[in-house]
Amino acid sequence: MTAYLDIHPVDPQPRLIRKAADIVRDGGVIAYPTDSGYAIGCQLGNKEGLERISRIRKIPSTHNFTLVCHDFKQLGQLVIVDNAAYRLIKALTPGPFTFIMKGDAIVPRIMVNPKRKTVGARIPDHKTALALVDELGEPLMSSTLILPGRDEPETNGWSIREEIGHMLDGVVEGEIGDAGATTVIDMTLPDGPAIVREGAGDASDYLVS
Repeated sequence: MTAYLDIHPVDPQPRLIRKAADIVRDGGVIAYPTDSGYAIGCQLGNKEGLERISRIRKIPSTHNFTLVCHDFKQLGQLVIVDNAAYRLIKALTPGPFTFIMKGDAIVPRIMVNPKRKTVGARIPDHKTALALVDELGEPLMSSTLILPGRDEPETNGWSIREEIGHMLDGVVEGEIGDAGATTVIDMTLPDGPAIVREGAGDASDYLVS
């Protein structure tokens, strides 16, 4: 049976955060709220979990999965960050941004874009998401929960449970940030970082699309 965890958005209950983290540690796949809609995630290195996420979302093998991190230190352990990237990421995080970056060798191969060797990375501005990642002690392998045939992320835990709960091990109920997917910034382009998808985050003071 799919666990349904109603977590307080301002003061996340440690007991429920631990339960959500335990589901992930046990190999489960969960839907959880972020500052830009719902995401779907599993434990770092969980190949079967990523395959399940791919089936739920019907995404191609070239999809950039995202490392959802608690802070910059955690992010910097898994992706290659030069000085320019450091300054930009520090300026925009935490927030609704996903950065496409070259993955370090320790990033599970299954979540790296096979052609570009890239992976997404982000630090959300969301108490529940950050508490979950903090409890795990490592990044959460994730993808924005946009279901097939739709353009925007899911926004309600109860509707996710009703629609695809049978495909998940847990659903975390909680408030989300501004509707819409993250703004995606590619940090690997020859001419420097650029916005490749406009979303919930405003990076206009730093980059042009």
